Amino acid sequence: MVSLNKADIKRIDAAVAFYQVKRNLFEQFAKSLVSAIELHNELPKFIHFVKYRTKDPGHLKHKLERKILDGKRTGSPFEINESTLFERVTDLAGVRLIHLHTEQMKDVHTHLMDILDEQKYKLIEKPTANCWDVEYEQIFTDIGIVARTRDTMYTTVHYVVESNQQTRITCEIQVRTLMDEVWGEVSHRVNYPDTSSNESCKDQLKILARLTTGCTRLVDSIFKTHKS
Repeated sequence: MVSLNKADIKRIDAAVAFYQVKRNLFEQFAKSLVSAIELHNELPKFIHFVKYRTKDPGHLKHKLERKILDGKRTGSPFEINESTLFERVTDLAGVRLIHLHTEQMKDVHTHLMDILDEQKYKLIEKPTANCWDVEYEQIFTDIGIVARTRDTMYTTVHYVVESNQQTRITCEIQVRTLMDEVWGEVSHRVNYPDTSSNESCKDQLKILARLTTGCTRLVDSIFKTHKS
């Protein structure tokens, strides 16, 4: 049975306190990304809504505790302190962009990359599509996004962006359909930050994932029919 020691707790508390001092910078960066998206000439045509958040300090503390404990269990220590926090945790700010149907993803990706290029924001890793439906993986790979299967049935495209300012500030941009947002919001409420221990709840989330994927397919079909 692994546990946190006094040194772990001290490092976690110091890292969280440091984030709280700098949190306004993450807020500013997230707002600037939202503004750039909303004021772009083309991108708003393909989105349903966009929102942002900065990580709650309590949630950050819980995340660091979990990562350190996982590192001890696996023998891969998770080293974290004030100086490494912004390097190791890249979702302290988050922007979520919601669109209606899958075919829009190509245009969303193109215009989003244009915004990042114009603002001189750096992608610190290649965009990835977490996708459990293998038939949809090709849609993402065709536009240059790496697709990876998630057992959690989580379907979202992730971009991790770094600002162009002195302090290293990153933001995770998530792009998903409105139907995938339904599953994501429900799962976040009952299965995060701790995984639910209720087997019935886990099964119901899998059923919901299949239903929302079915709804996404239906929405895709409706727009294809309307377009033809």
